Amino acid sequence: MSETYADLIDRARALMLPGRRAVLGIAGAPGAGKTTLAAHLVRTLDAEGPPRVAHVPMDGFHLADAELDRLGRSDRKGAPDTFDAGGYAALLHRLREERDTTVYAPGFERDLEQPIAGAIPVEPSVRLVVTEGNYLLLTEGSWARVRPCLDEVWFCEIDEEDRLHRLIARHRQFGKSPDAAEEWVLRSDQPNAELVATTRGRADLVVGAGALRGVWETRG
Repeated sequence: MSETYADLIDRARALMLPGRRAVLGIAGAPGAGKTTLAAHLVRTLDAEGPPRVAHVPMDGFHLADAELDRLGRSDRKGAPDTFDAGGYAALLHRLREERDTTVYAPGFERDLEQPIAGAIPVEPSVRLVVTEGNYLLLTEGSWARVRPCLDEVWFCEIDEEDRLHRLIARHRQFGKSPDAAEEWVLRSDQPNAELVATTRGRADLVVGAGALRGVWETRG
């Protein structure tokens, strides 16, 4: 039987145990609905009252455009080696272990397409951190340090045509022309999506289109 959004809320809530902080990871290909699901989970659980929940996206660890230019990787922005994977893993470890002080995490400004340092405060009252990104289940290089920091990882999976349509629409929303958006998706995002697909079997739960559709219909 497929998971519903209510099932996902119950599963996330079960991670929030007294005396500890849990970290839930949401993985999946670009455009699969990770960020929307994470934001909705946080909003729903926070509305129930204490303990608190925080959303810390992997995208805050994008390398800045100036560094991508220096490395010659600007045309591959979004690939695994265009992130500070070691810094991301180190932050997740801090979030699990440092519960008596506020830990500041970087955010990501979509309009600028740049990371913003110190944008997300994770206060001591937070008992569940929801983090999301493409590469939570990779086992290469510093990415291998991410999975041990996560209590569970869910993998978002939707129809491929729908995913590509959503992804192209997102690039258009943030300034690309229709042709440029489609070209970027097929040339840059799609190879990343194919890599992410190979990590599906390492997830604790696959979240299908049924549960995600309910989130999309009620968001905002």
